[in-house]
Amino acid sequence: MGEVLSQNEIDELLNALNTGELDVTDIQTTDREKHVKNYDFARPSKFAKEQLRTLEIIFDNYSRIISTYLSGYLRAGTQIDVINAEAVTYYEFSNSLSNPVILSIVDFSPLKGSVILELSPSIGYSIIDRILGGKGSMIDKIREFTEIERILLERIISQLINLLREPWENVVDLRPRLDKIETNSQFAQVISPNEMIALVTLNIKIGEVEGMMNICIPHLVIEPIMDKLNTKYWFTIIEQEDQTIYRKHLEKRLQIAKIPIKTILGKTHITVGEFVNLQVGDVIKLDSYTNSDLDIMVGNLLKFHAKPGVFKNRNAIQITSIERKEEE
Repeated sequence: MGEVLSQNEIDELLNALNTGELDVTDIQTTDREKHVKNYDFARPSKFAKEQLRTLEIIFDNYSRIISTYLSGYLRAGTQIDVINAEAVTYYEFSNSLSNPVILSIVDFSPLKGSVILELSPSIGYSIIDRILGGKGSMIDKIREFTEIERILLERIISQLINLLREPWENVVDLRPRLDKIETNSQFAQVISPNEMIALVTLNIKIGEVEGMMNICIPHLVIEPIMDKLNTKYWFTIIEQEDQTIYRKHLEKRLQIAKIPIKTILGKTHITVGEFVNLQVGDVIKLDSYTNSDLDIMVGNLLKFHAKPGVFKNRNAIQITSIERKEEE
């Protein structure tokens, strides 16, 4: 707020104008000069702040989706947060990369062009280690990825890319597809170095390993839908969705969620001495009988009882009853 003038100051100002000591044009020129901003023609501003804010909202939703997916798939606590969304040139983005990298070139159909998804090597190694049964610990030295490791990365990154559909569905019906993965940044020149991009940065933490995911979205790719990248449009669409649609989305997500089920053949107790002396061929007597039902665990909860058997040359169970006991 500007400074409030006293009555004496106002009188002096009017007197100066009347006597010619102060010219109105001088005041107007000074006022105009205060509002002049430098414009960098080498970096034209193509993304408004509101559009970048909308991208943050979209990828905040995306971060929650892939956090849930990775937690279940890797059986490890996964936390993903949006750091920021900013407008930079593609040169600035590519120049900040150091090999080896994990650059996924994504076909952003039906929009024309490609988007780049960059994943920190530390996160890539952690994911691979957990897929292969390890603890997902951070490696001591960054190295090139083997062919087998690249194949494993392609599988999980393809799924991460497929999950882009849902957070974008209020803006465009995306059909994203992994085109290829590059581990050398020099082979990922998909657009002009001077082209403006929206760079969305996510922080990923899997267990004790932390890294980044950068999503590079060229302006040329999303230019046809720029008018939809505003918070007013976004929240208007959300308000139009009633609880029935939300419930269907939730049911759809739950139906594809994978849960572990195991059959308990029986239990018993043995001494440490007996355990140490166990040999191939030894028989361990369990507390269950051959004609009794087996307990079926869903996660860590007892949910069913069943009879064991064989179906199409595979071990199988037939549900005989449902556990109705309420959890305390």
